[in-house]
Amino acid sequence: MSVVAVIGAQWGDEGKGKVVDLLAQRAEMVVRFQGGNNAGHTVINDRGKFALHLVPAGIFNPAVDNVLGPGTVVNPPALLEEMAELRAQAGVSFDRFWIAERAQVVMPYHVAQDAAEEAQRGAQAQGTTLRGIGPAYADKAARAGVRIGDLLDADYLRGWLPLVLEPKNRQLQHGYGLTPLDPQALVDQALAWGEALAEHVVDTLPLVTDAVAQGRRMLLEGQLGVMRDLDWGHYPYVTSSSPSAAGACVGAGIAPRALDQVWGVAKAFTSSVGEGPFPTELHGAIGDHLREVGGGEYGASTGRPRRCGWFDAVAVRTAAALSGIDRLALTKIDCLDQLERINVAVAYELDGRRVELAPDTRKLERARPIYEEFPGWRASTEGAQDLADLPANARSYVDAVSAITGVPLGLIGTGQHRRDAITLTDPFAEA
Repeated sequence: MSVVAVIGAQWGDEGKGKVVDLLAQRAEMVVRFQGGNNAGHTVINDRGKFALHLVPAGIFNPAVDNVLGPGTVVNPPALLEEMAELRAQAGVSFDRFWIAERAQVVMPYHVAQDAAEEAQRGAQAQGTTLRGIGPAYADKAARAGVRIGDLLDADYLRGWLPLVLEPKNRQLQHGYGLTPLDPQALVDQALAWGEALAEHVVDTLPLVTDAVAQGRRMLLEGQLGVMRDLDWGHYPYVTSSSPSAAGACVGAGIAPRALDQVWGVAKAFTSSVGEGPFPTELHGAIGDHLREVGGGEYGASTGRPRRCGWFDAVAVRTAAALSGIDRLALTKIDCLDQLERINVAVAYELDGRRVELAPDTRKLERARPIYEEFPGWRASTEGAQDLADLPANARSYVDAVSAITGVPLGLIGTGQHRRDAITLTDPFAEA
């Protein structure tokens, strides 16, 4: 196997950063294929603890080419700050870090628009991260966006950006009562971003195409999870791109036939940041416990507390149906170590019917989980690196999760550090 997509199989925050960081030790290229700095990947390895927001999680392997694909939206000052922090904290090299010239730019007016729109929604707020991601993708679809490559072309930018900014300023000033942006100042700022990033900006299609043709070991890294997918998630409480395997092909720039394997990442429980229906959410002591164990369940980008609940097999089964998941990376089983009883939502009850795939949002709000209960193991699994190290009930639990979702296990996470994992299969070795 040479091309492996790593996607979120729940609401996001599943531990994709840990999985990509681990698998990247055998990879040669990692491509982030969608999203922006609205979600983070927490990585803990021998260099320290890091919250990655835009930089791919393969950055800690100096032999890996790390690519921000054309499906991403990039906030240049946020990216430059992240790069500086990684250099200072861990001595990370960016000599093999590439940004697609076709990637969209998150502009200051996108951030202002995001905050203003969310405030106007009031009780109908969608729980956005206020990072301008939705407006940036909206402008991309409306053919009114600025792309990373534009930042390197002063003549083009001086003609295009004021044209794009004029209706934005009207909206900011007259729609939201905000101060309009100065066109010349914004052009100057954008050109400065381009100058700072210029050595990393390339046409990534030849890079990626050549890597596929040469059979290089590639990871396609997604952000968030299937329940935040623009088409298939619980709309409108979703992101503005597709974190699915199909989205990986488009956002990275590879043909679907070139995708060899899909790994879905899921926690041994479920969490969600933001608004929207969340059928297995726990509001009492167990939910609080799950939030605090394992380093705390708080958003890596926003710091917002995550809503926690039991493992939702309906969400994972839906992700598998949409993305053809070949292997499941089940993370954070150590967070269940202290529980006496553990529930798994094997299906939903919806209007008197049993459903096993996630319904549309209006119906999801009425869905009630159908639970199967499992005995806890009340023993530590933290740091386990072999199946034989798991207590019998823990082994039964992970086997049951695999059977209920219909996806074989490829990895079991037993802690936050890169080394805290039971690796059952190597995605690059499977025939």
